[in-house]
Amino acid sequence: MKNIVVGFLMSYDYEKLKLSIPPVYDQADKIYLALDHKQRTWTGMSFEVDHSFFEWLTSFDKDNKIEIYRADFYIPELNAIQNDTRERHLLALKMGIGNWLIQVDSDEIFIGFEKFVKTLRHHDKYLDNPKENPIQIAGFLINIYKYLEDGLLYVKQPTKVFLATNYPNYKTARKTKERIIYTNNVLLHECLSRTEEELRFKFKNWGHSHQFNNQFFDKWKKANKNNYKTIKNTFYLDPKLWKSLGYFNTKDLKKIEKIIKANPRMCHSKFYLFKKNIGQYFKHLGLFKKKKDVKFEGYFKND
Repeated sequence: MKNIVVGFLMSYDYEKLKLSIPPVYDQADKIYLALDHKQRTWTGMSFEVDHSFFEWLTSFDKDNKIEIYRADFYIPELNAIQNDTRERHLLALKMGIGNWLIQVDSDEIFIGFEKFVKTLRHHDKYLDNPKENPIQIAGFLINIYKYLEDGLLYVKQPTKVFLATNYPNYKTARKTKERIIYTNNVLLHECLSRTEEELRFKFKNWGHSHQFNNQFFDKWKKANKNNYKTIKNTFYLDPKLWKSLGYFNTKDLKKIEKIIKANPRMCHSKFYLFKKNIGQYFKHLGLFKKKKDVKFEGYFKND
């Protein structure tokens, strides 16, 4: 136990795994790809996986770390976010409680995964009795907003993301609502770096489809390197969460990683993290109450 185990949800955007798996591969002890056994999204739409992807996976997996976990991840009686949460819960059980359970979405690319592993090892004591001492480890996403011909637009404000937990009592997607430990670990998030057709398909089939901001596409379509400074409030759910955009003059992910590492202002300060972690410590100190685990009674059939 106490392994570094990484889980990915494999769906219609499976090709993005070719970018998100390599950064975590060397430091991970085991990697799972959760794939619905009938290849359905959380809303029940079918998708195909080209055989070439499995060929790539076999050739890439030189250390035999990667396992595809197939199960029934679509329950029609549940809505999309409930199916999302349920799949993550089942995947985490497969990954094994007692290990560090890291869940990364296919469109999230770690910058410096080795650093994140060192962060987790600093907190290994929480793996001894995880149910009694549940925590979740958070980092931050730099969200790619739109690819342009000679660069890309990104959201200037990094956003929190839950990356790992010792006990997968998920309430909504990756959120367990337990004590959060904030860390200065950053990922690139290719959430919107797709064609309009791909985006519309995504928004119809993900866990927050019922919360979508219908004004999003108007701003997204007109944004370019000349007007991006004038475009405000761009988030696809609550617009004000993404207040402003920035511009990278390259689309090369390795070059972007170097830019981010060389620019600490793109990440949160140590003082910011200190305040957040002190707040979480006192919020949860002595306030733990017995909480019911997430249950999907009657929905674990065929798993």
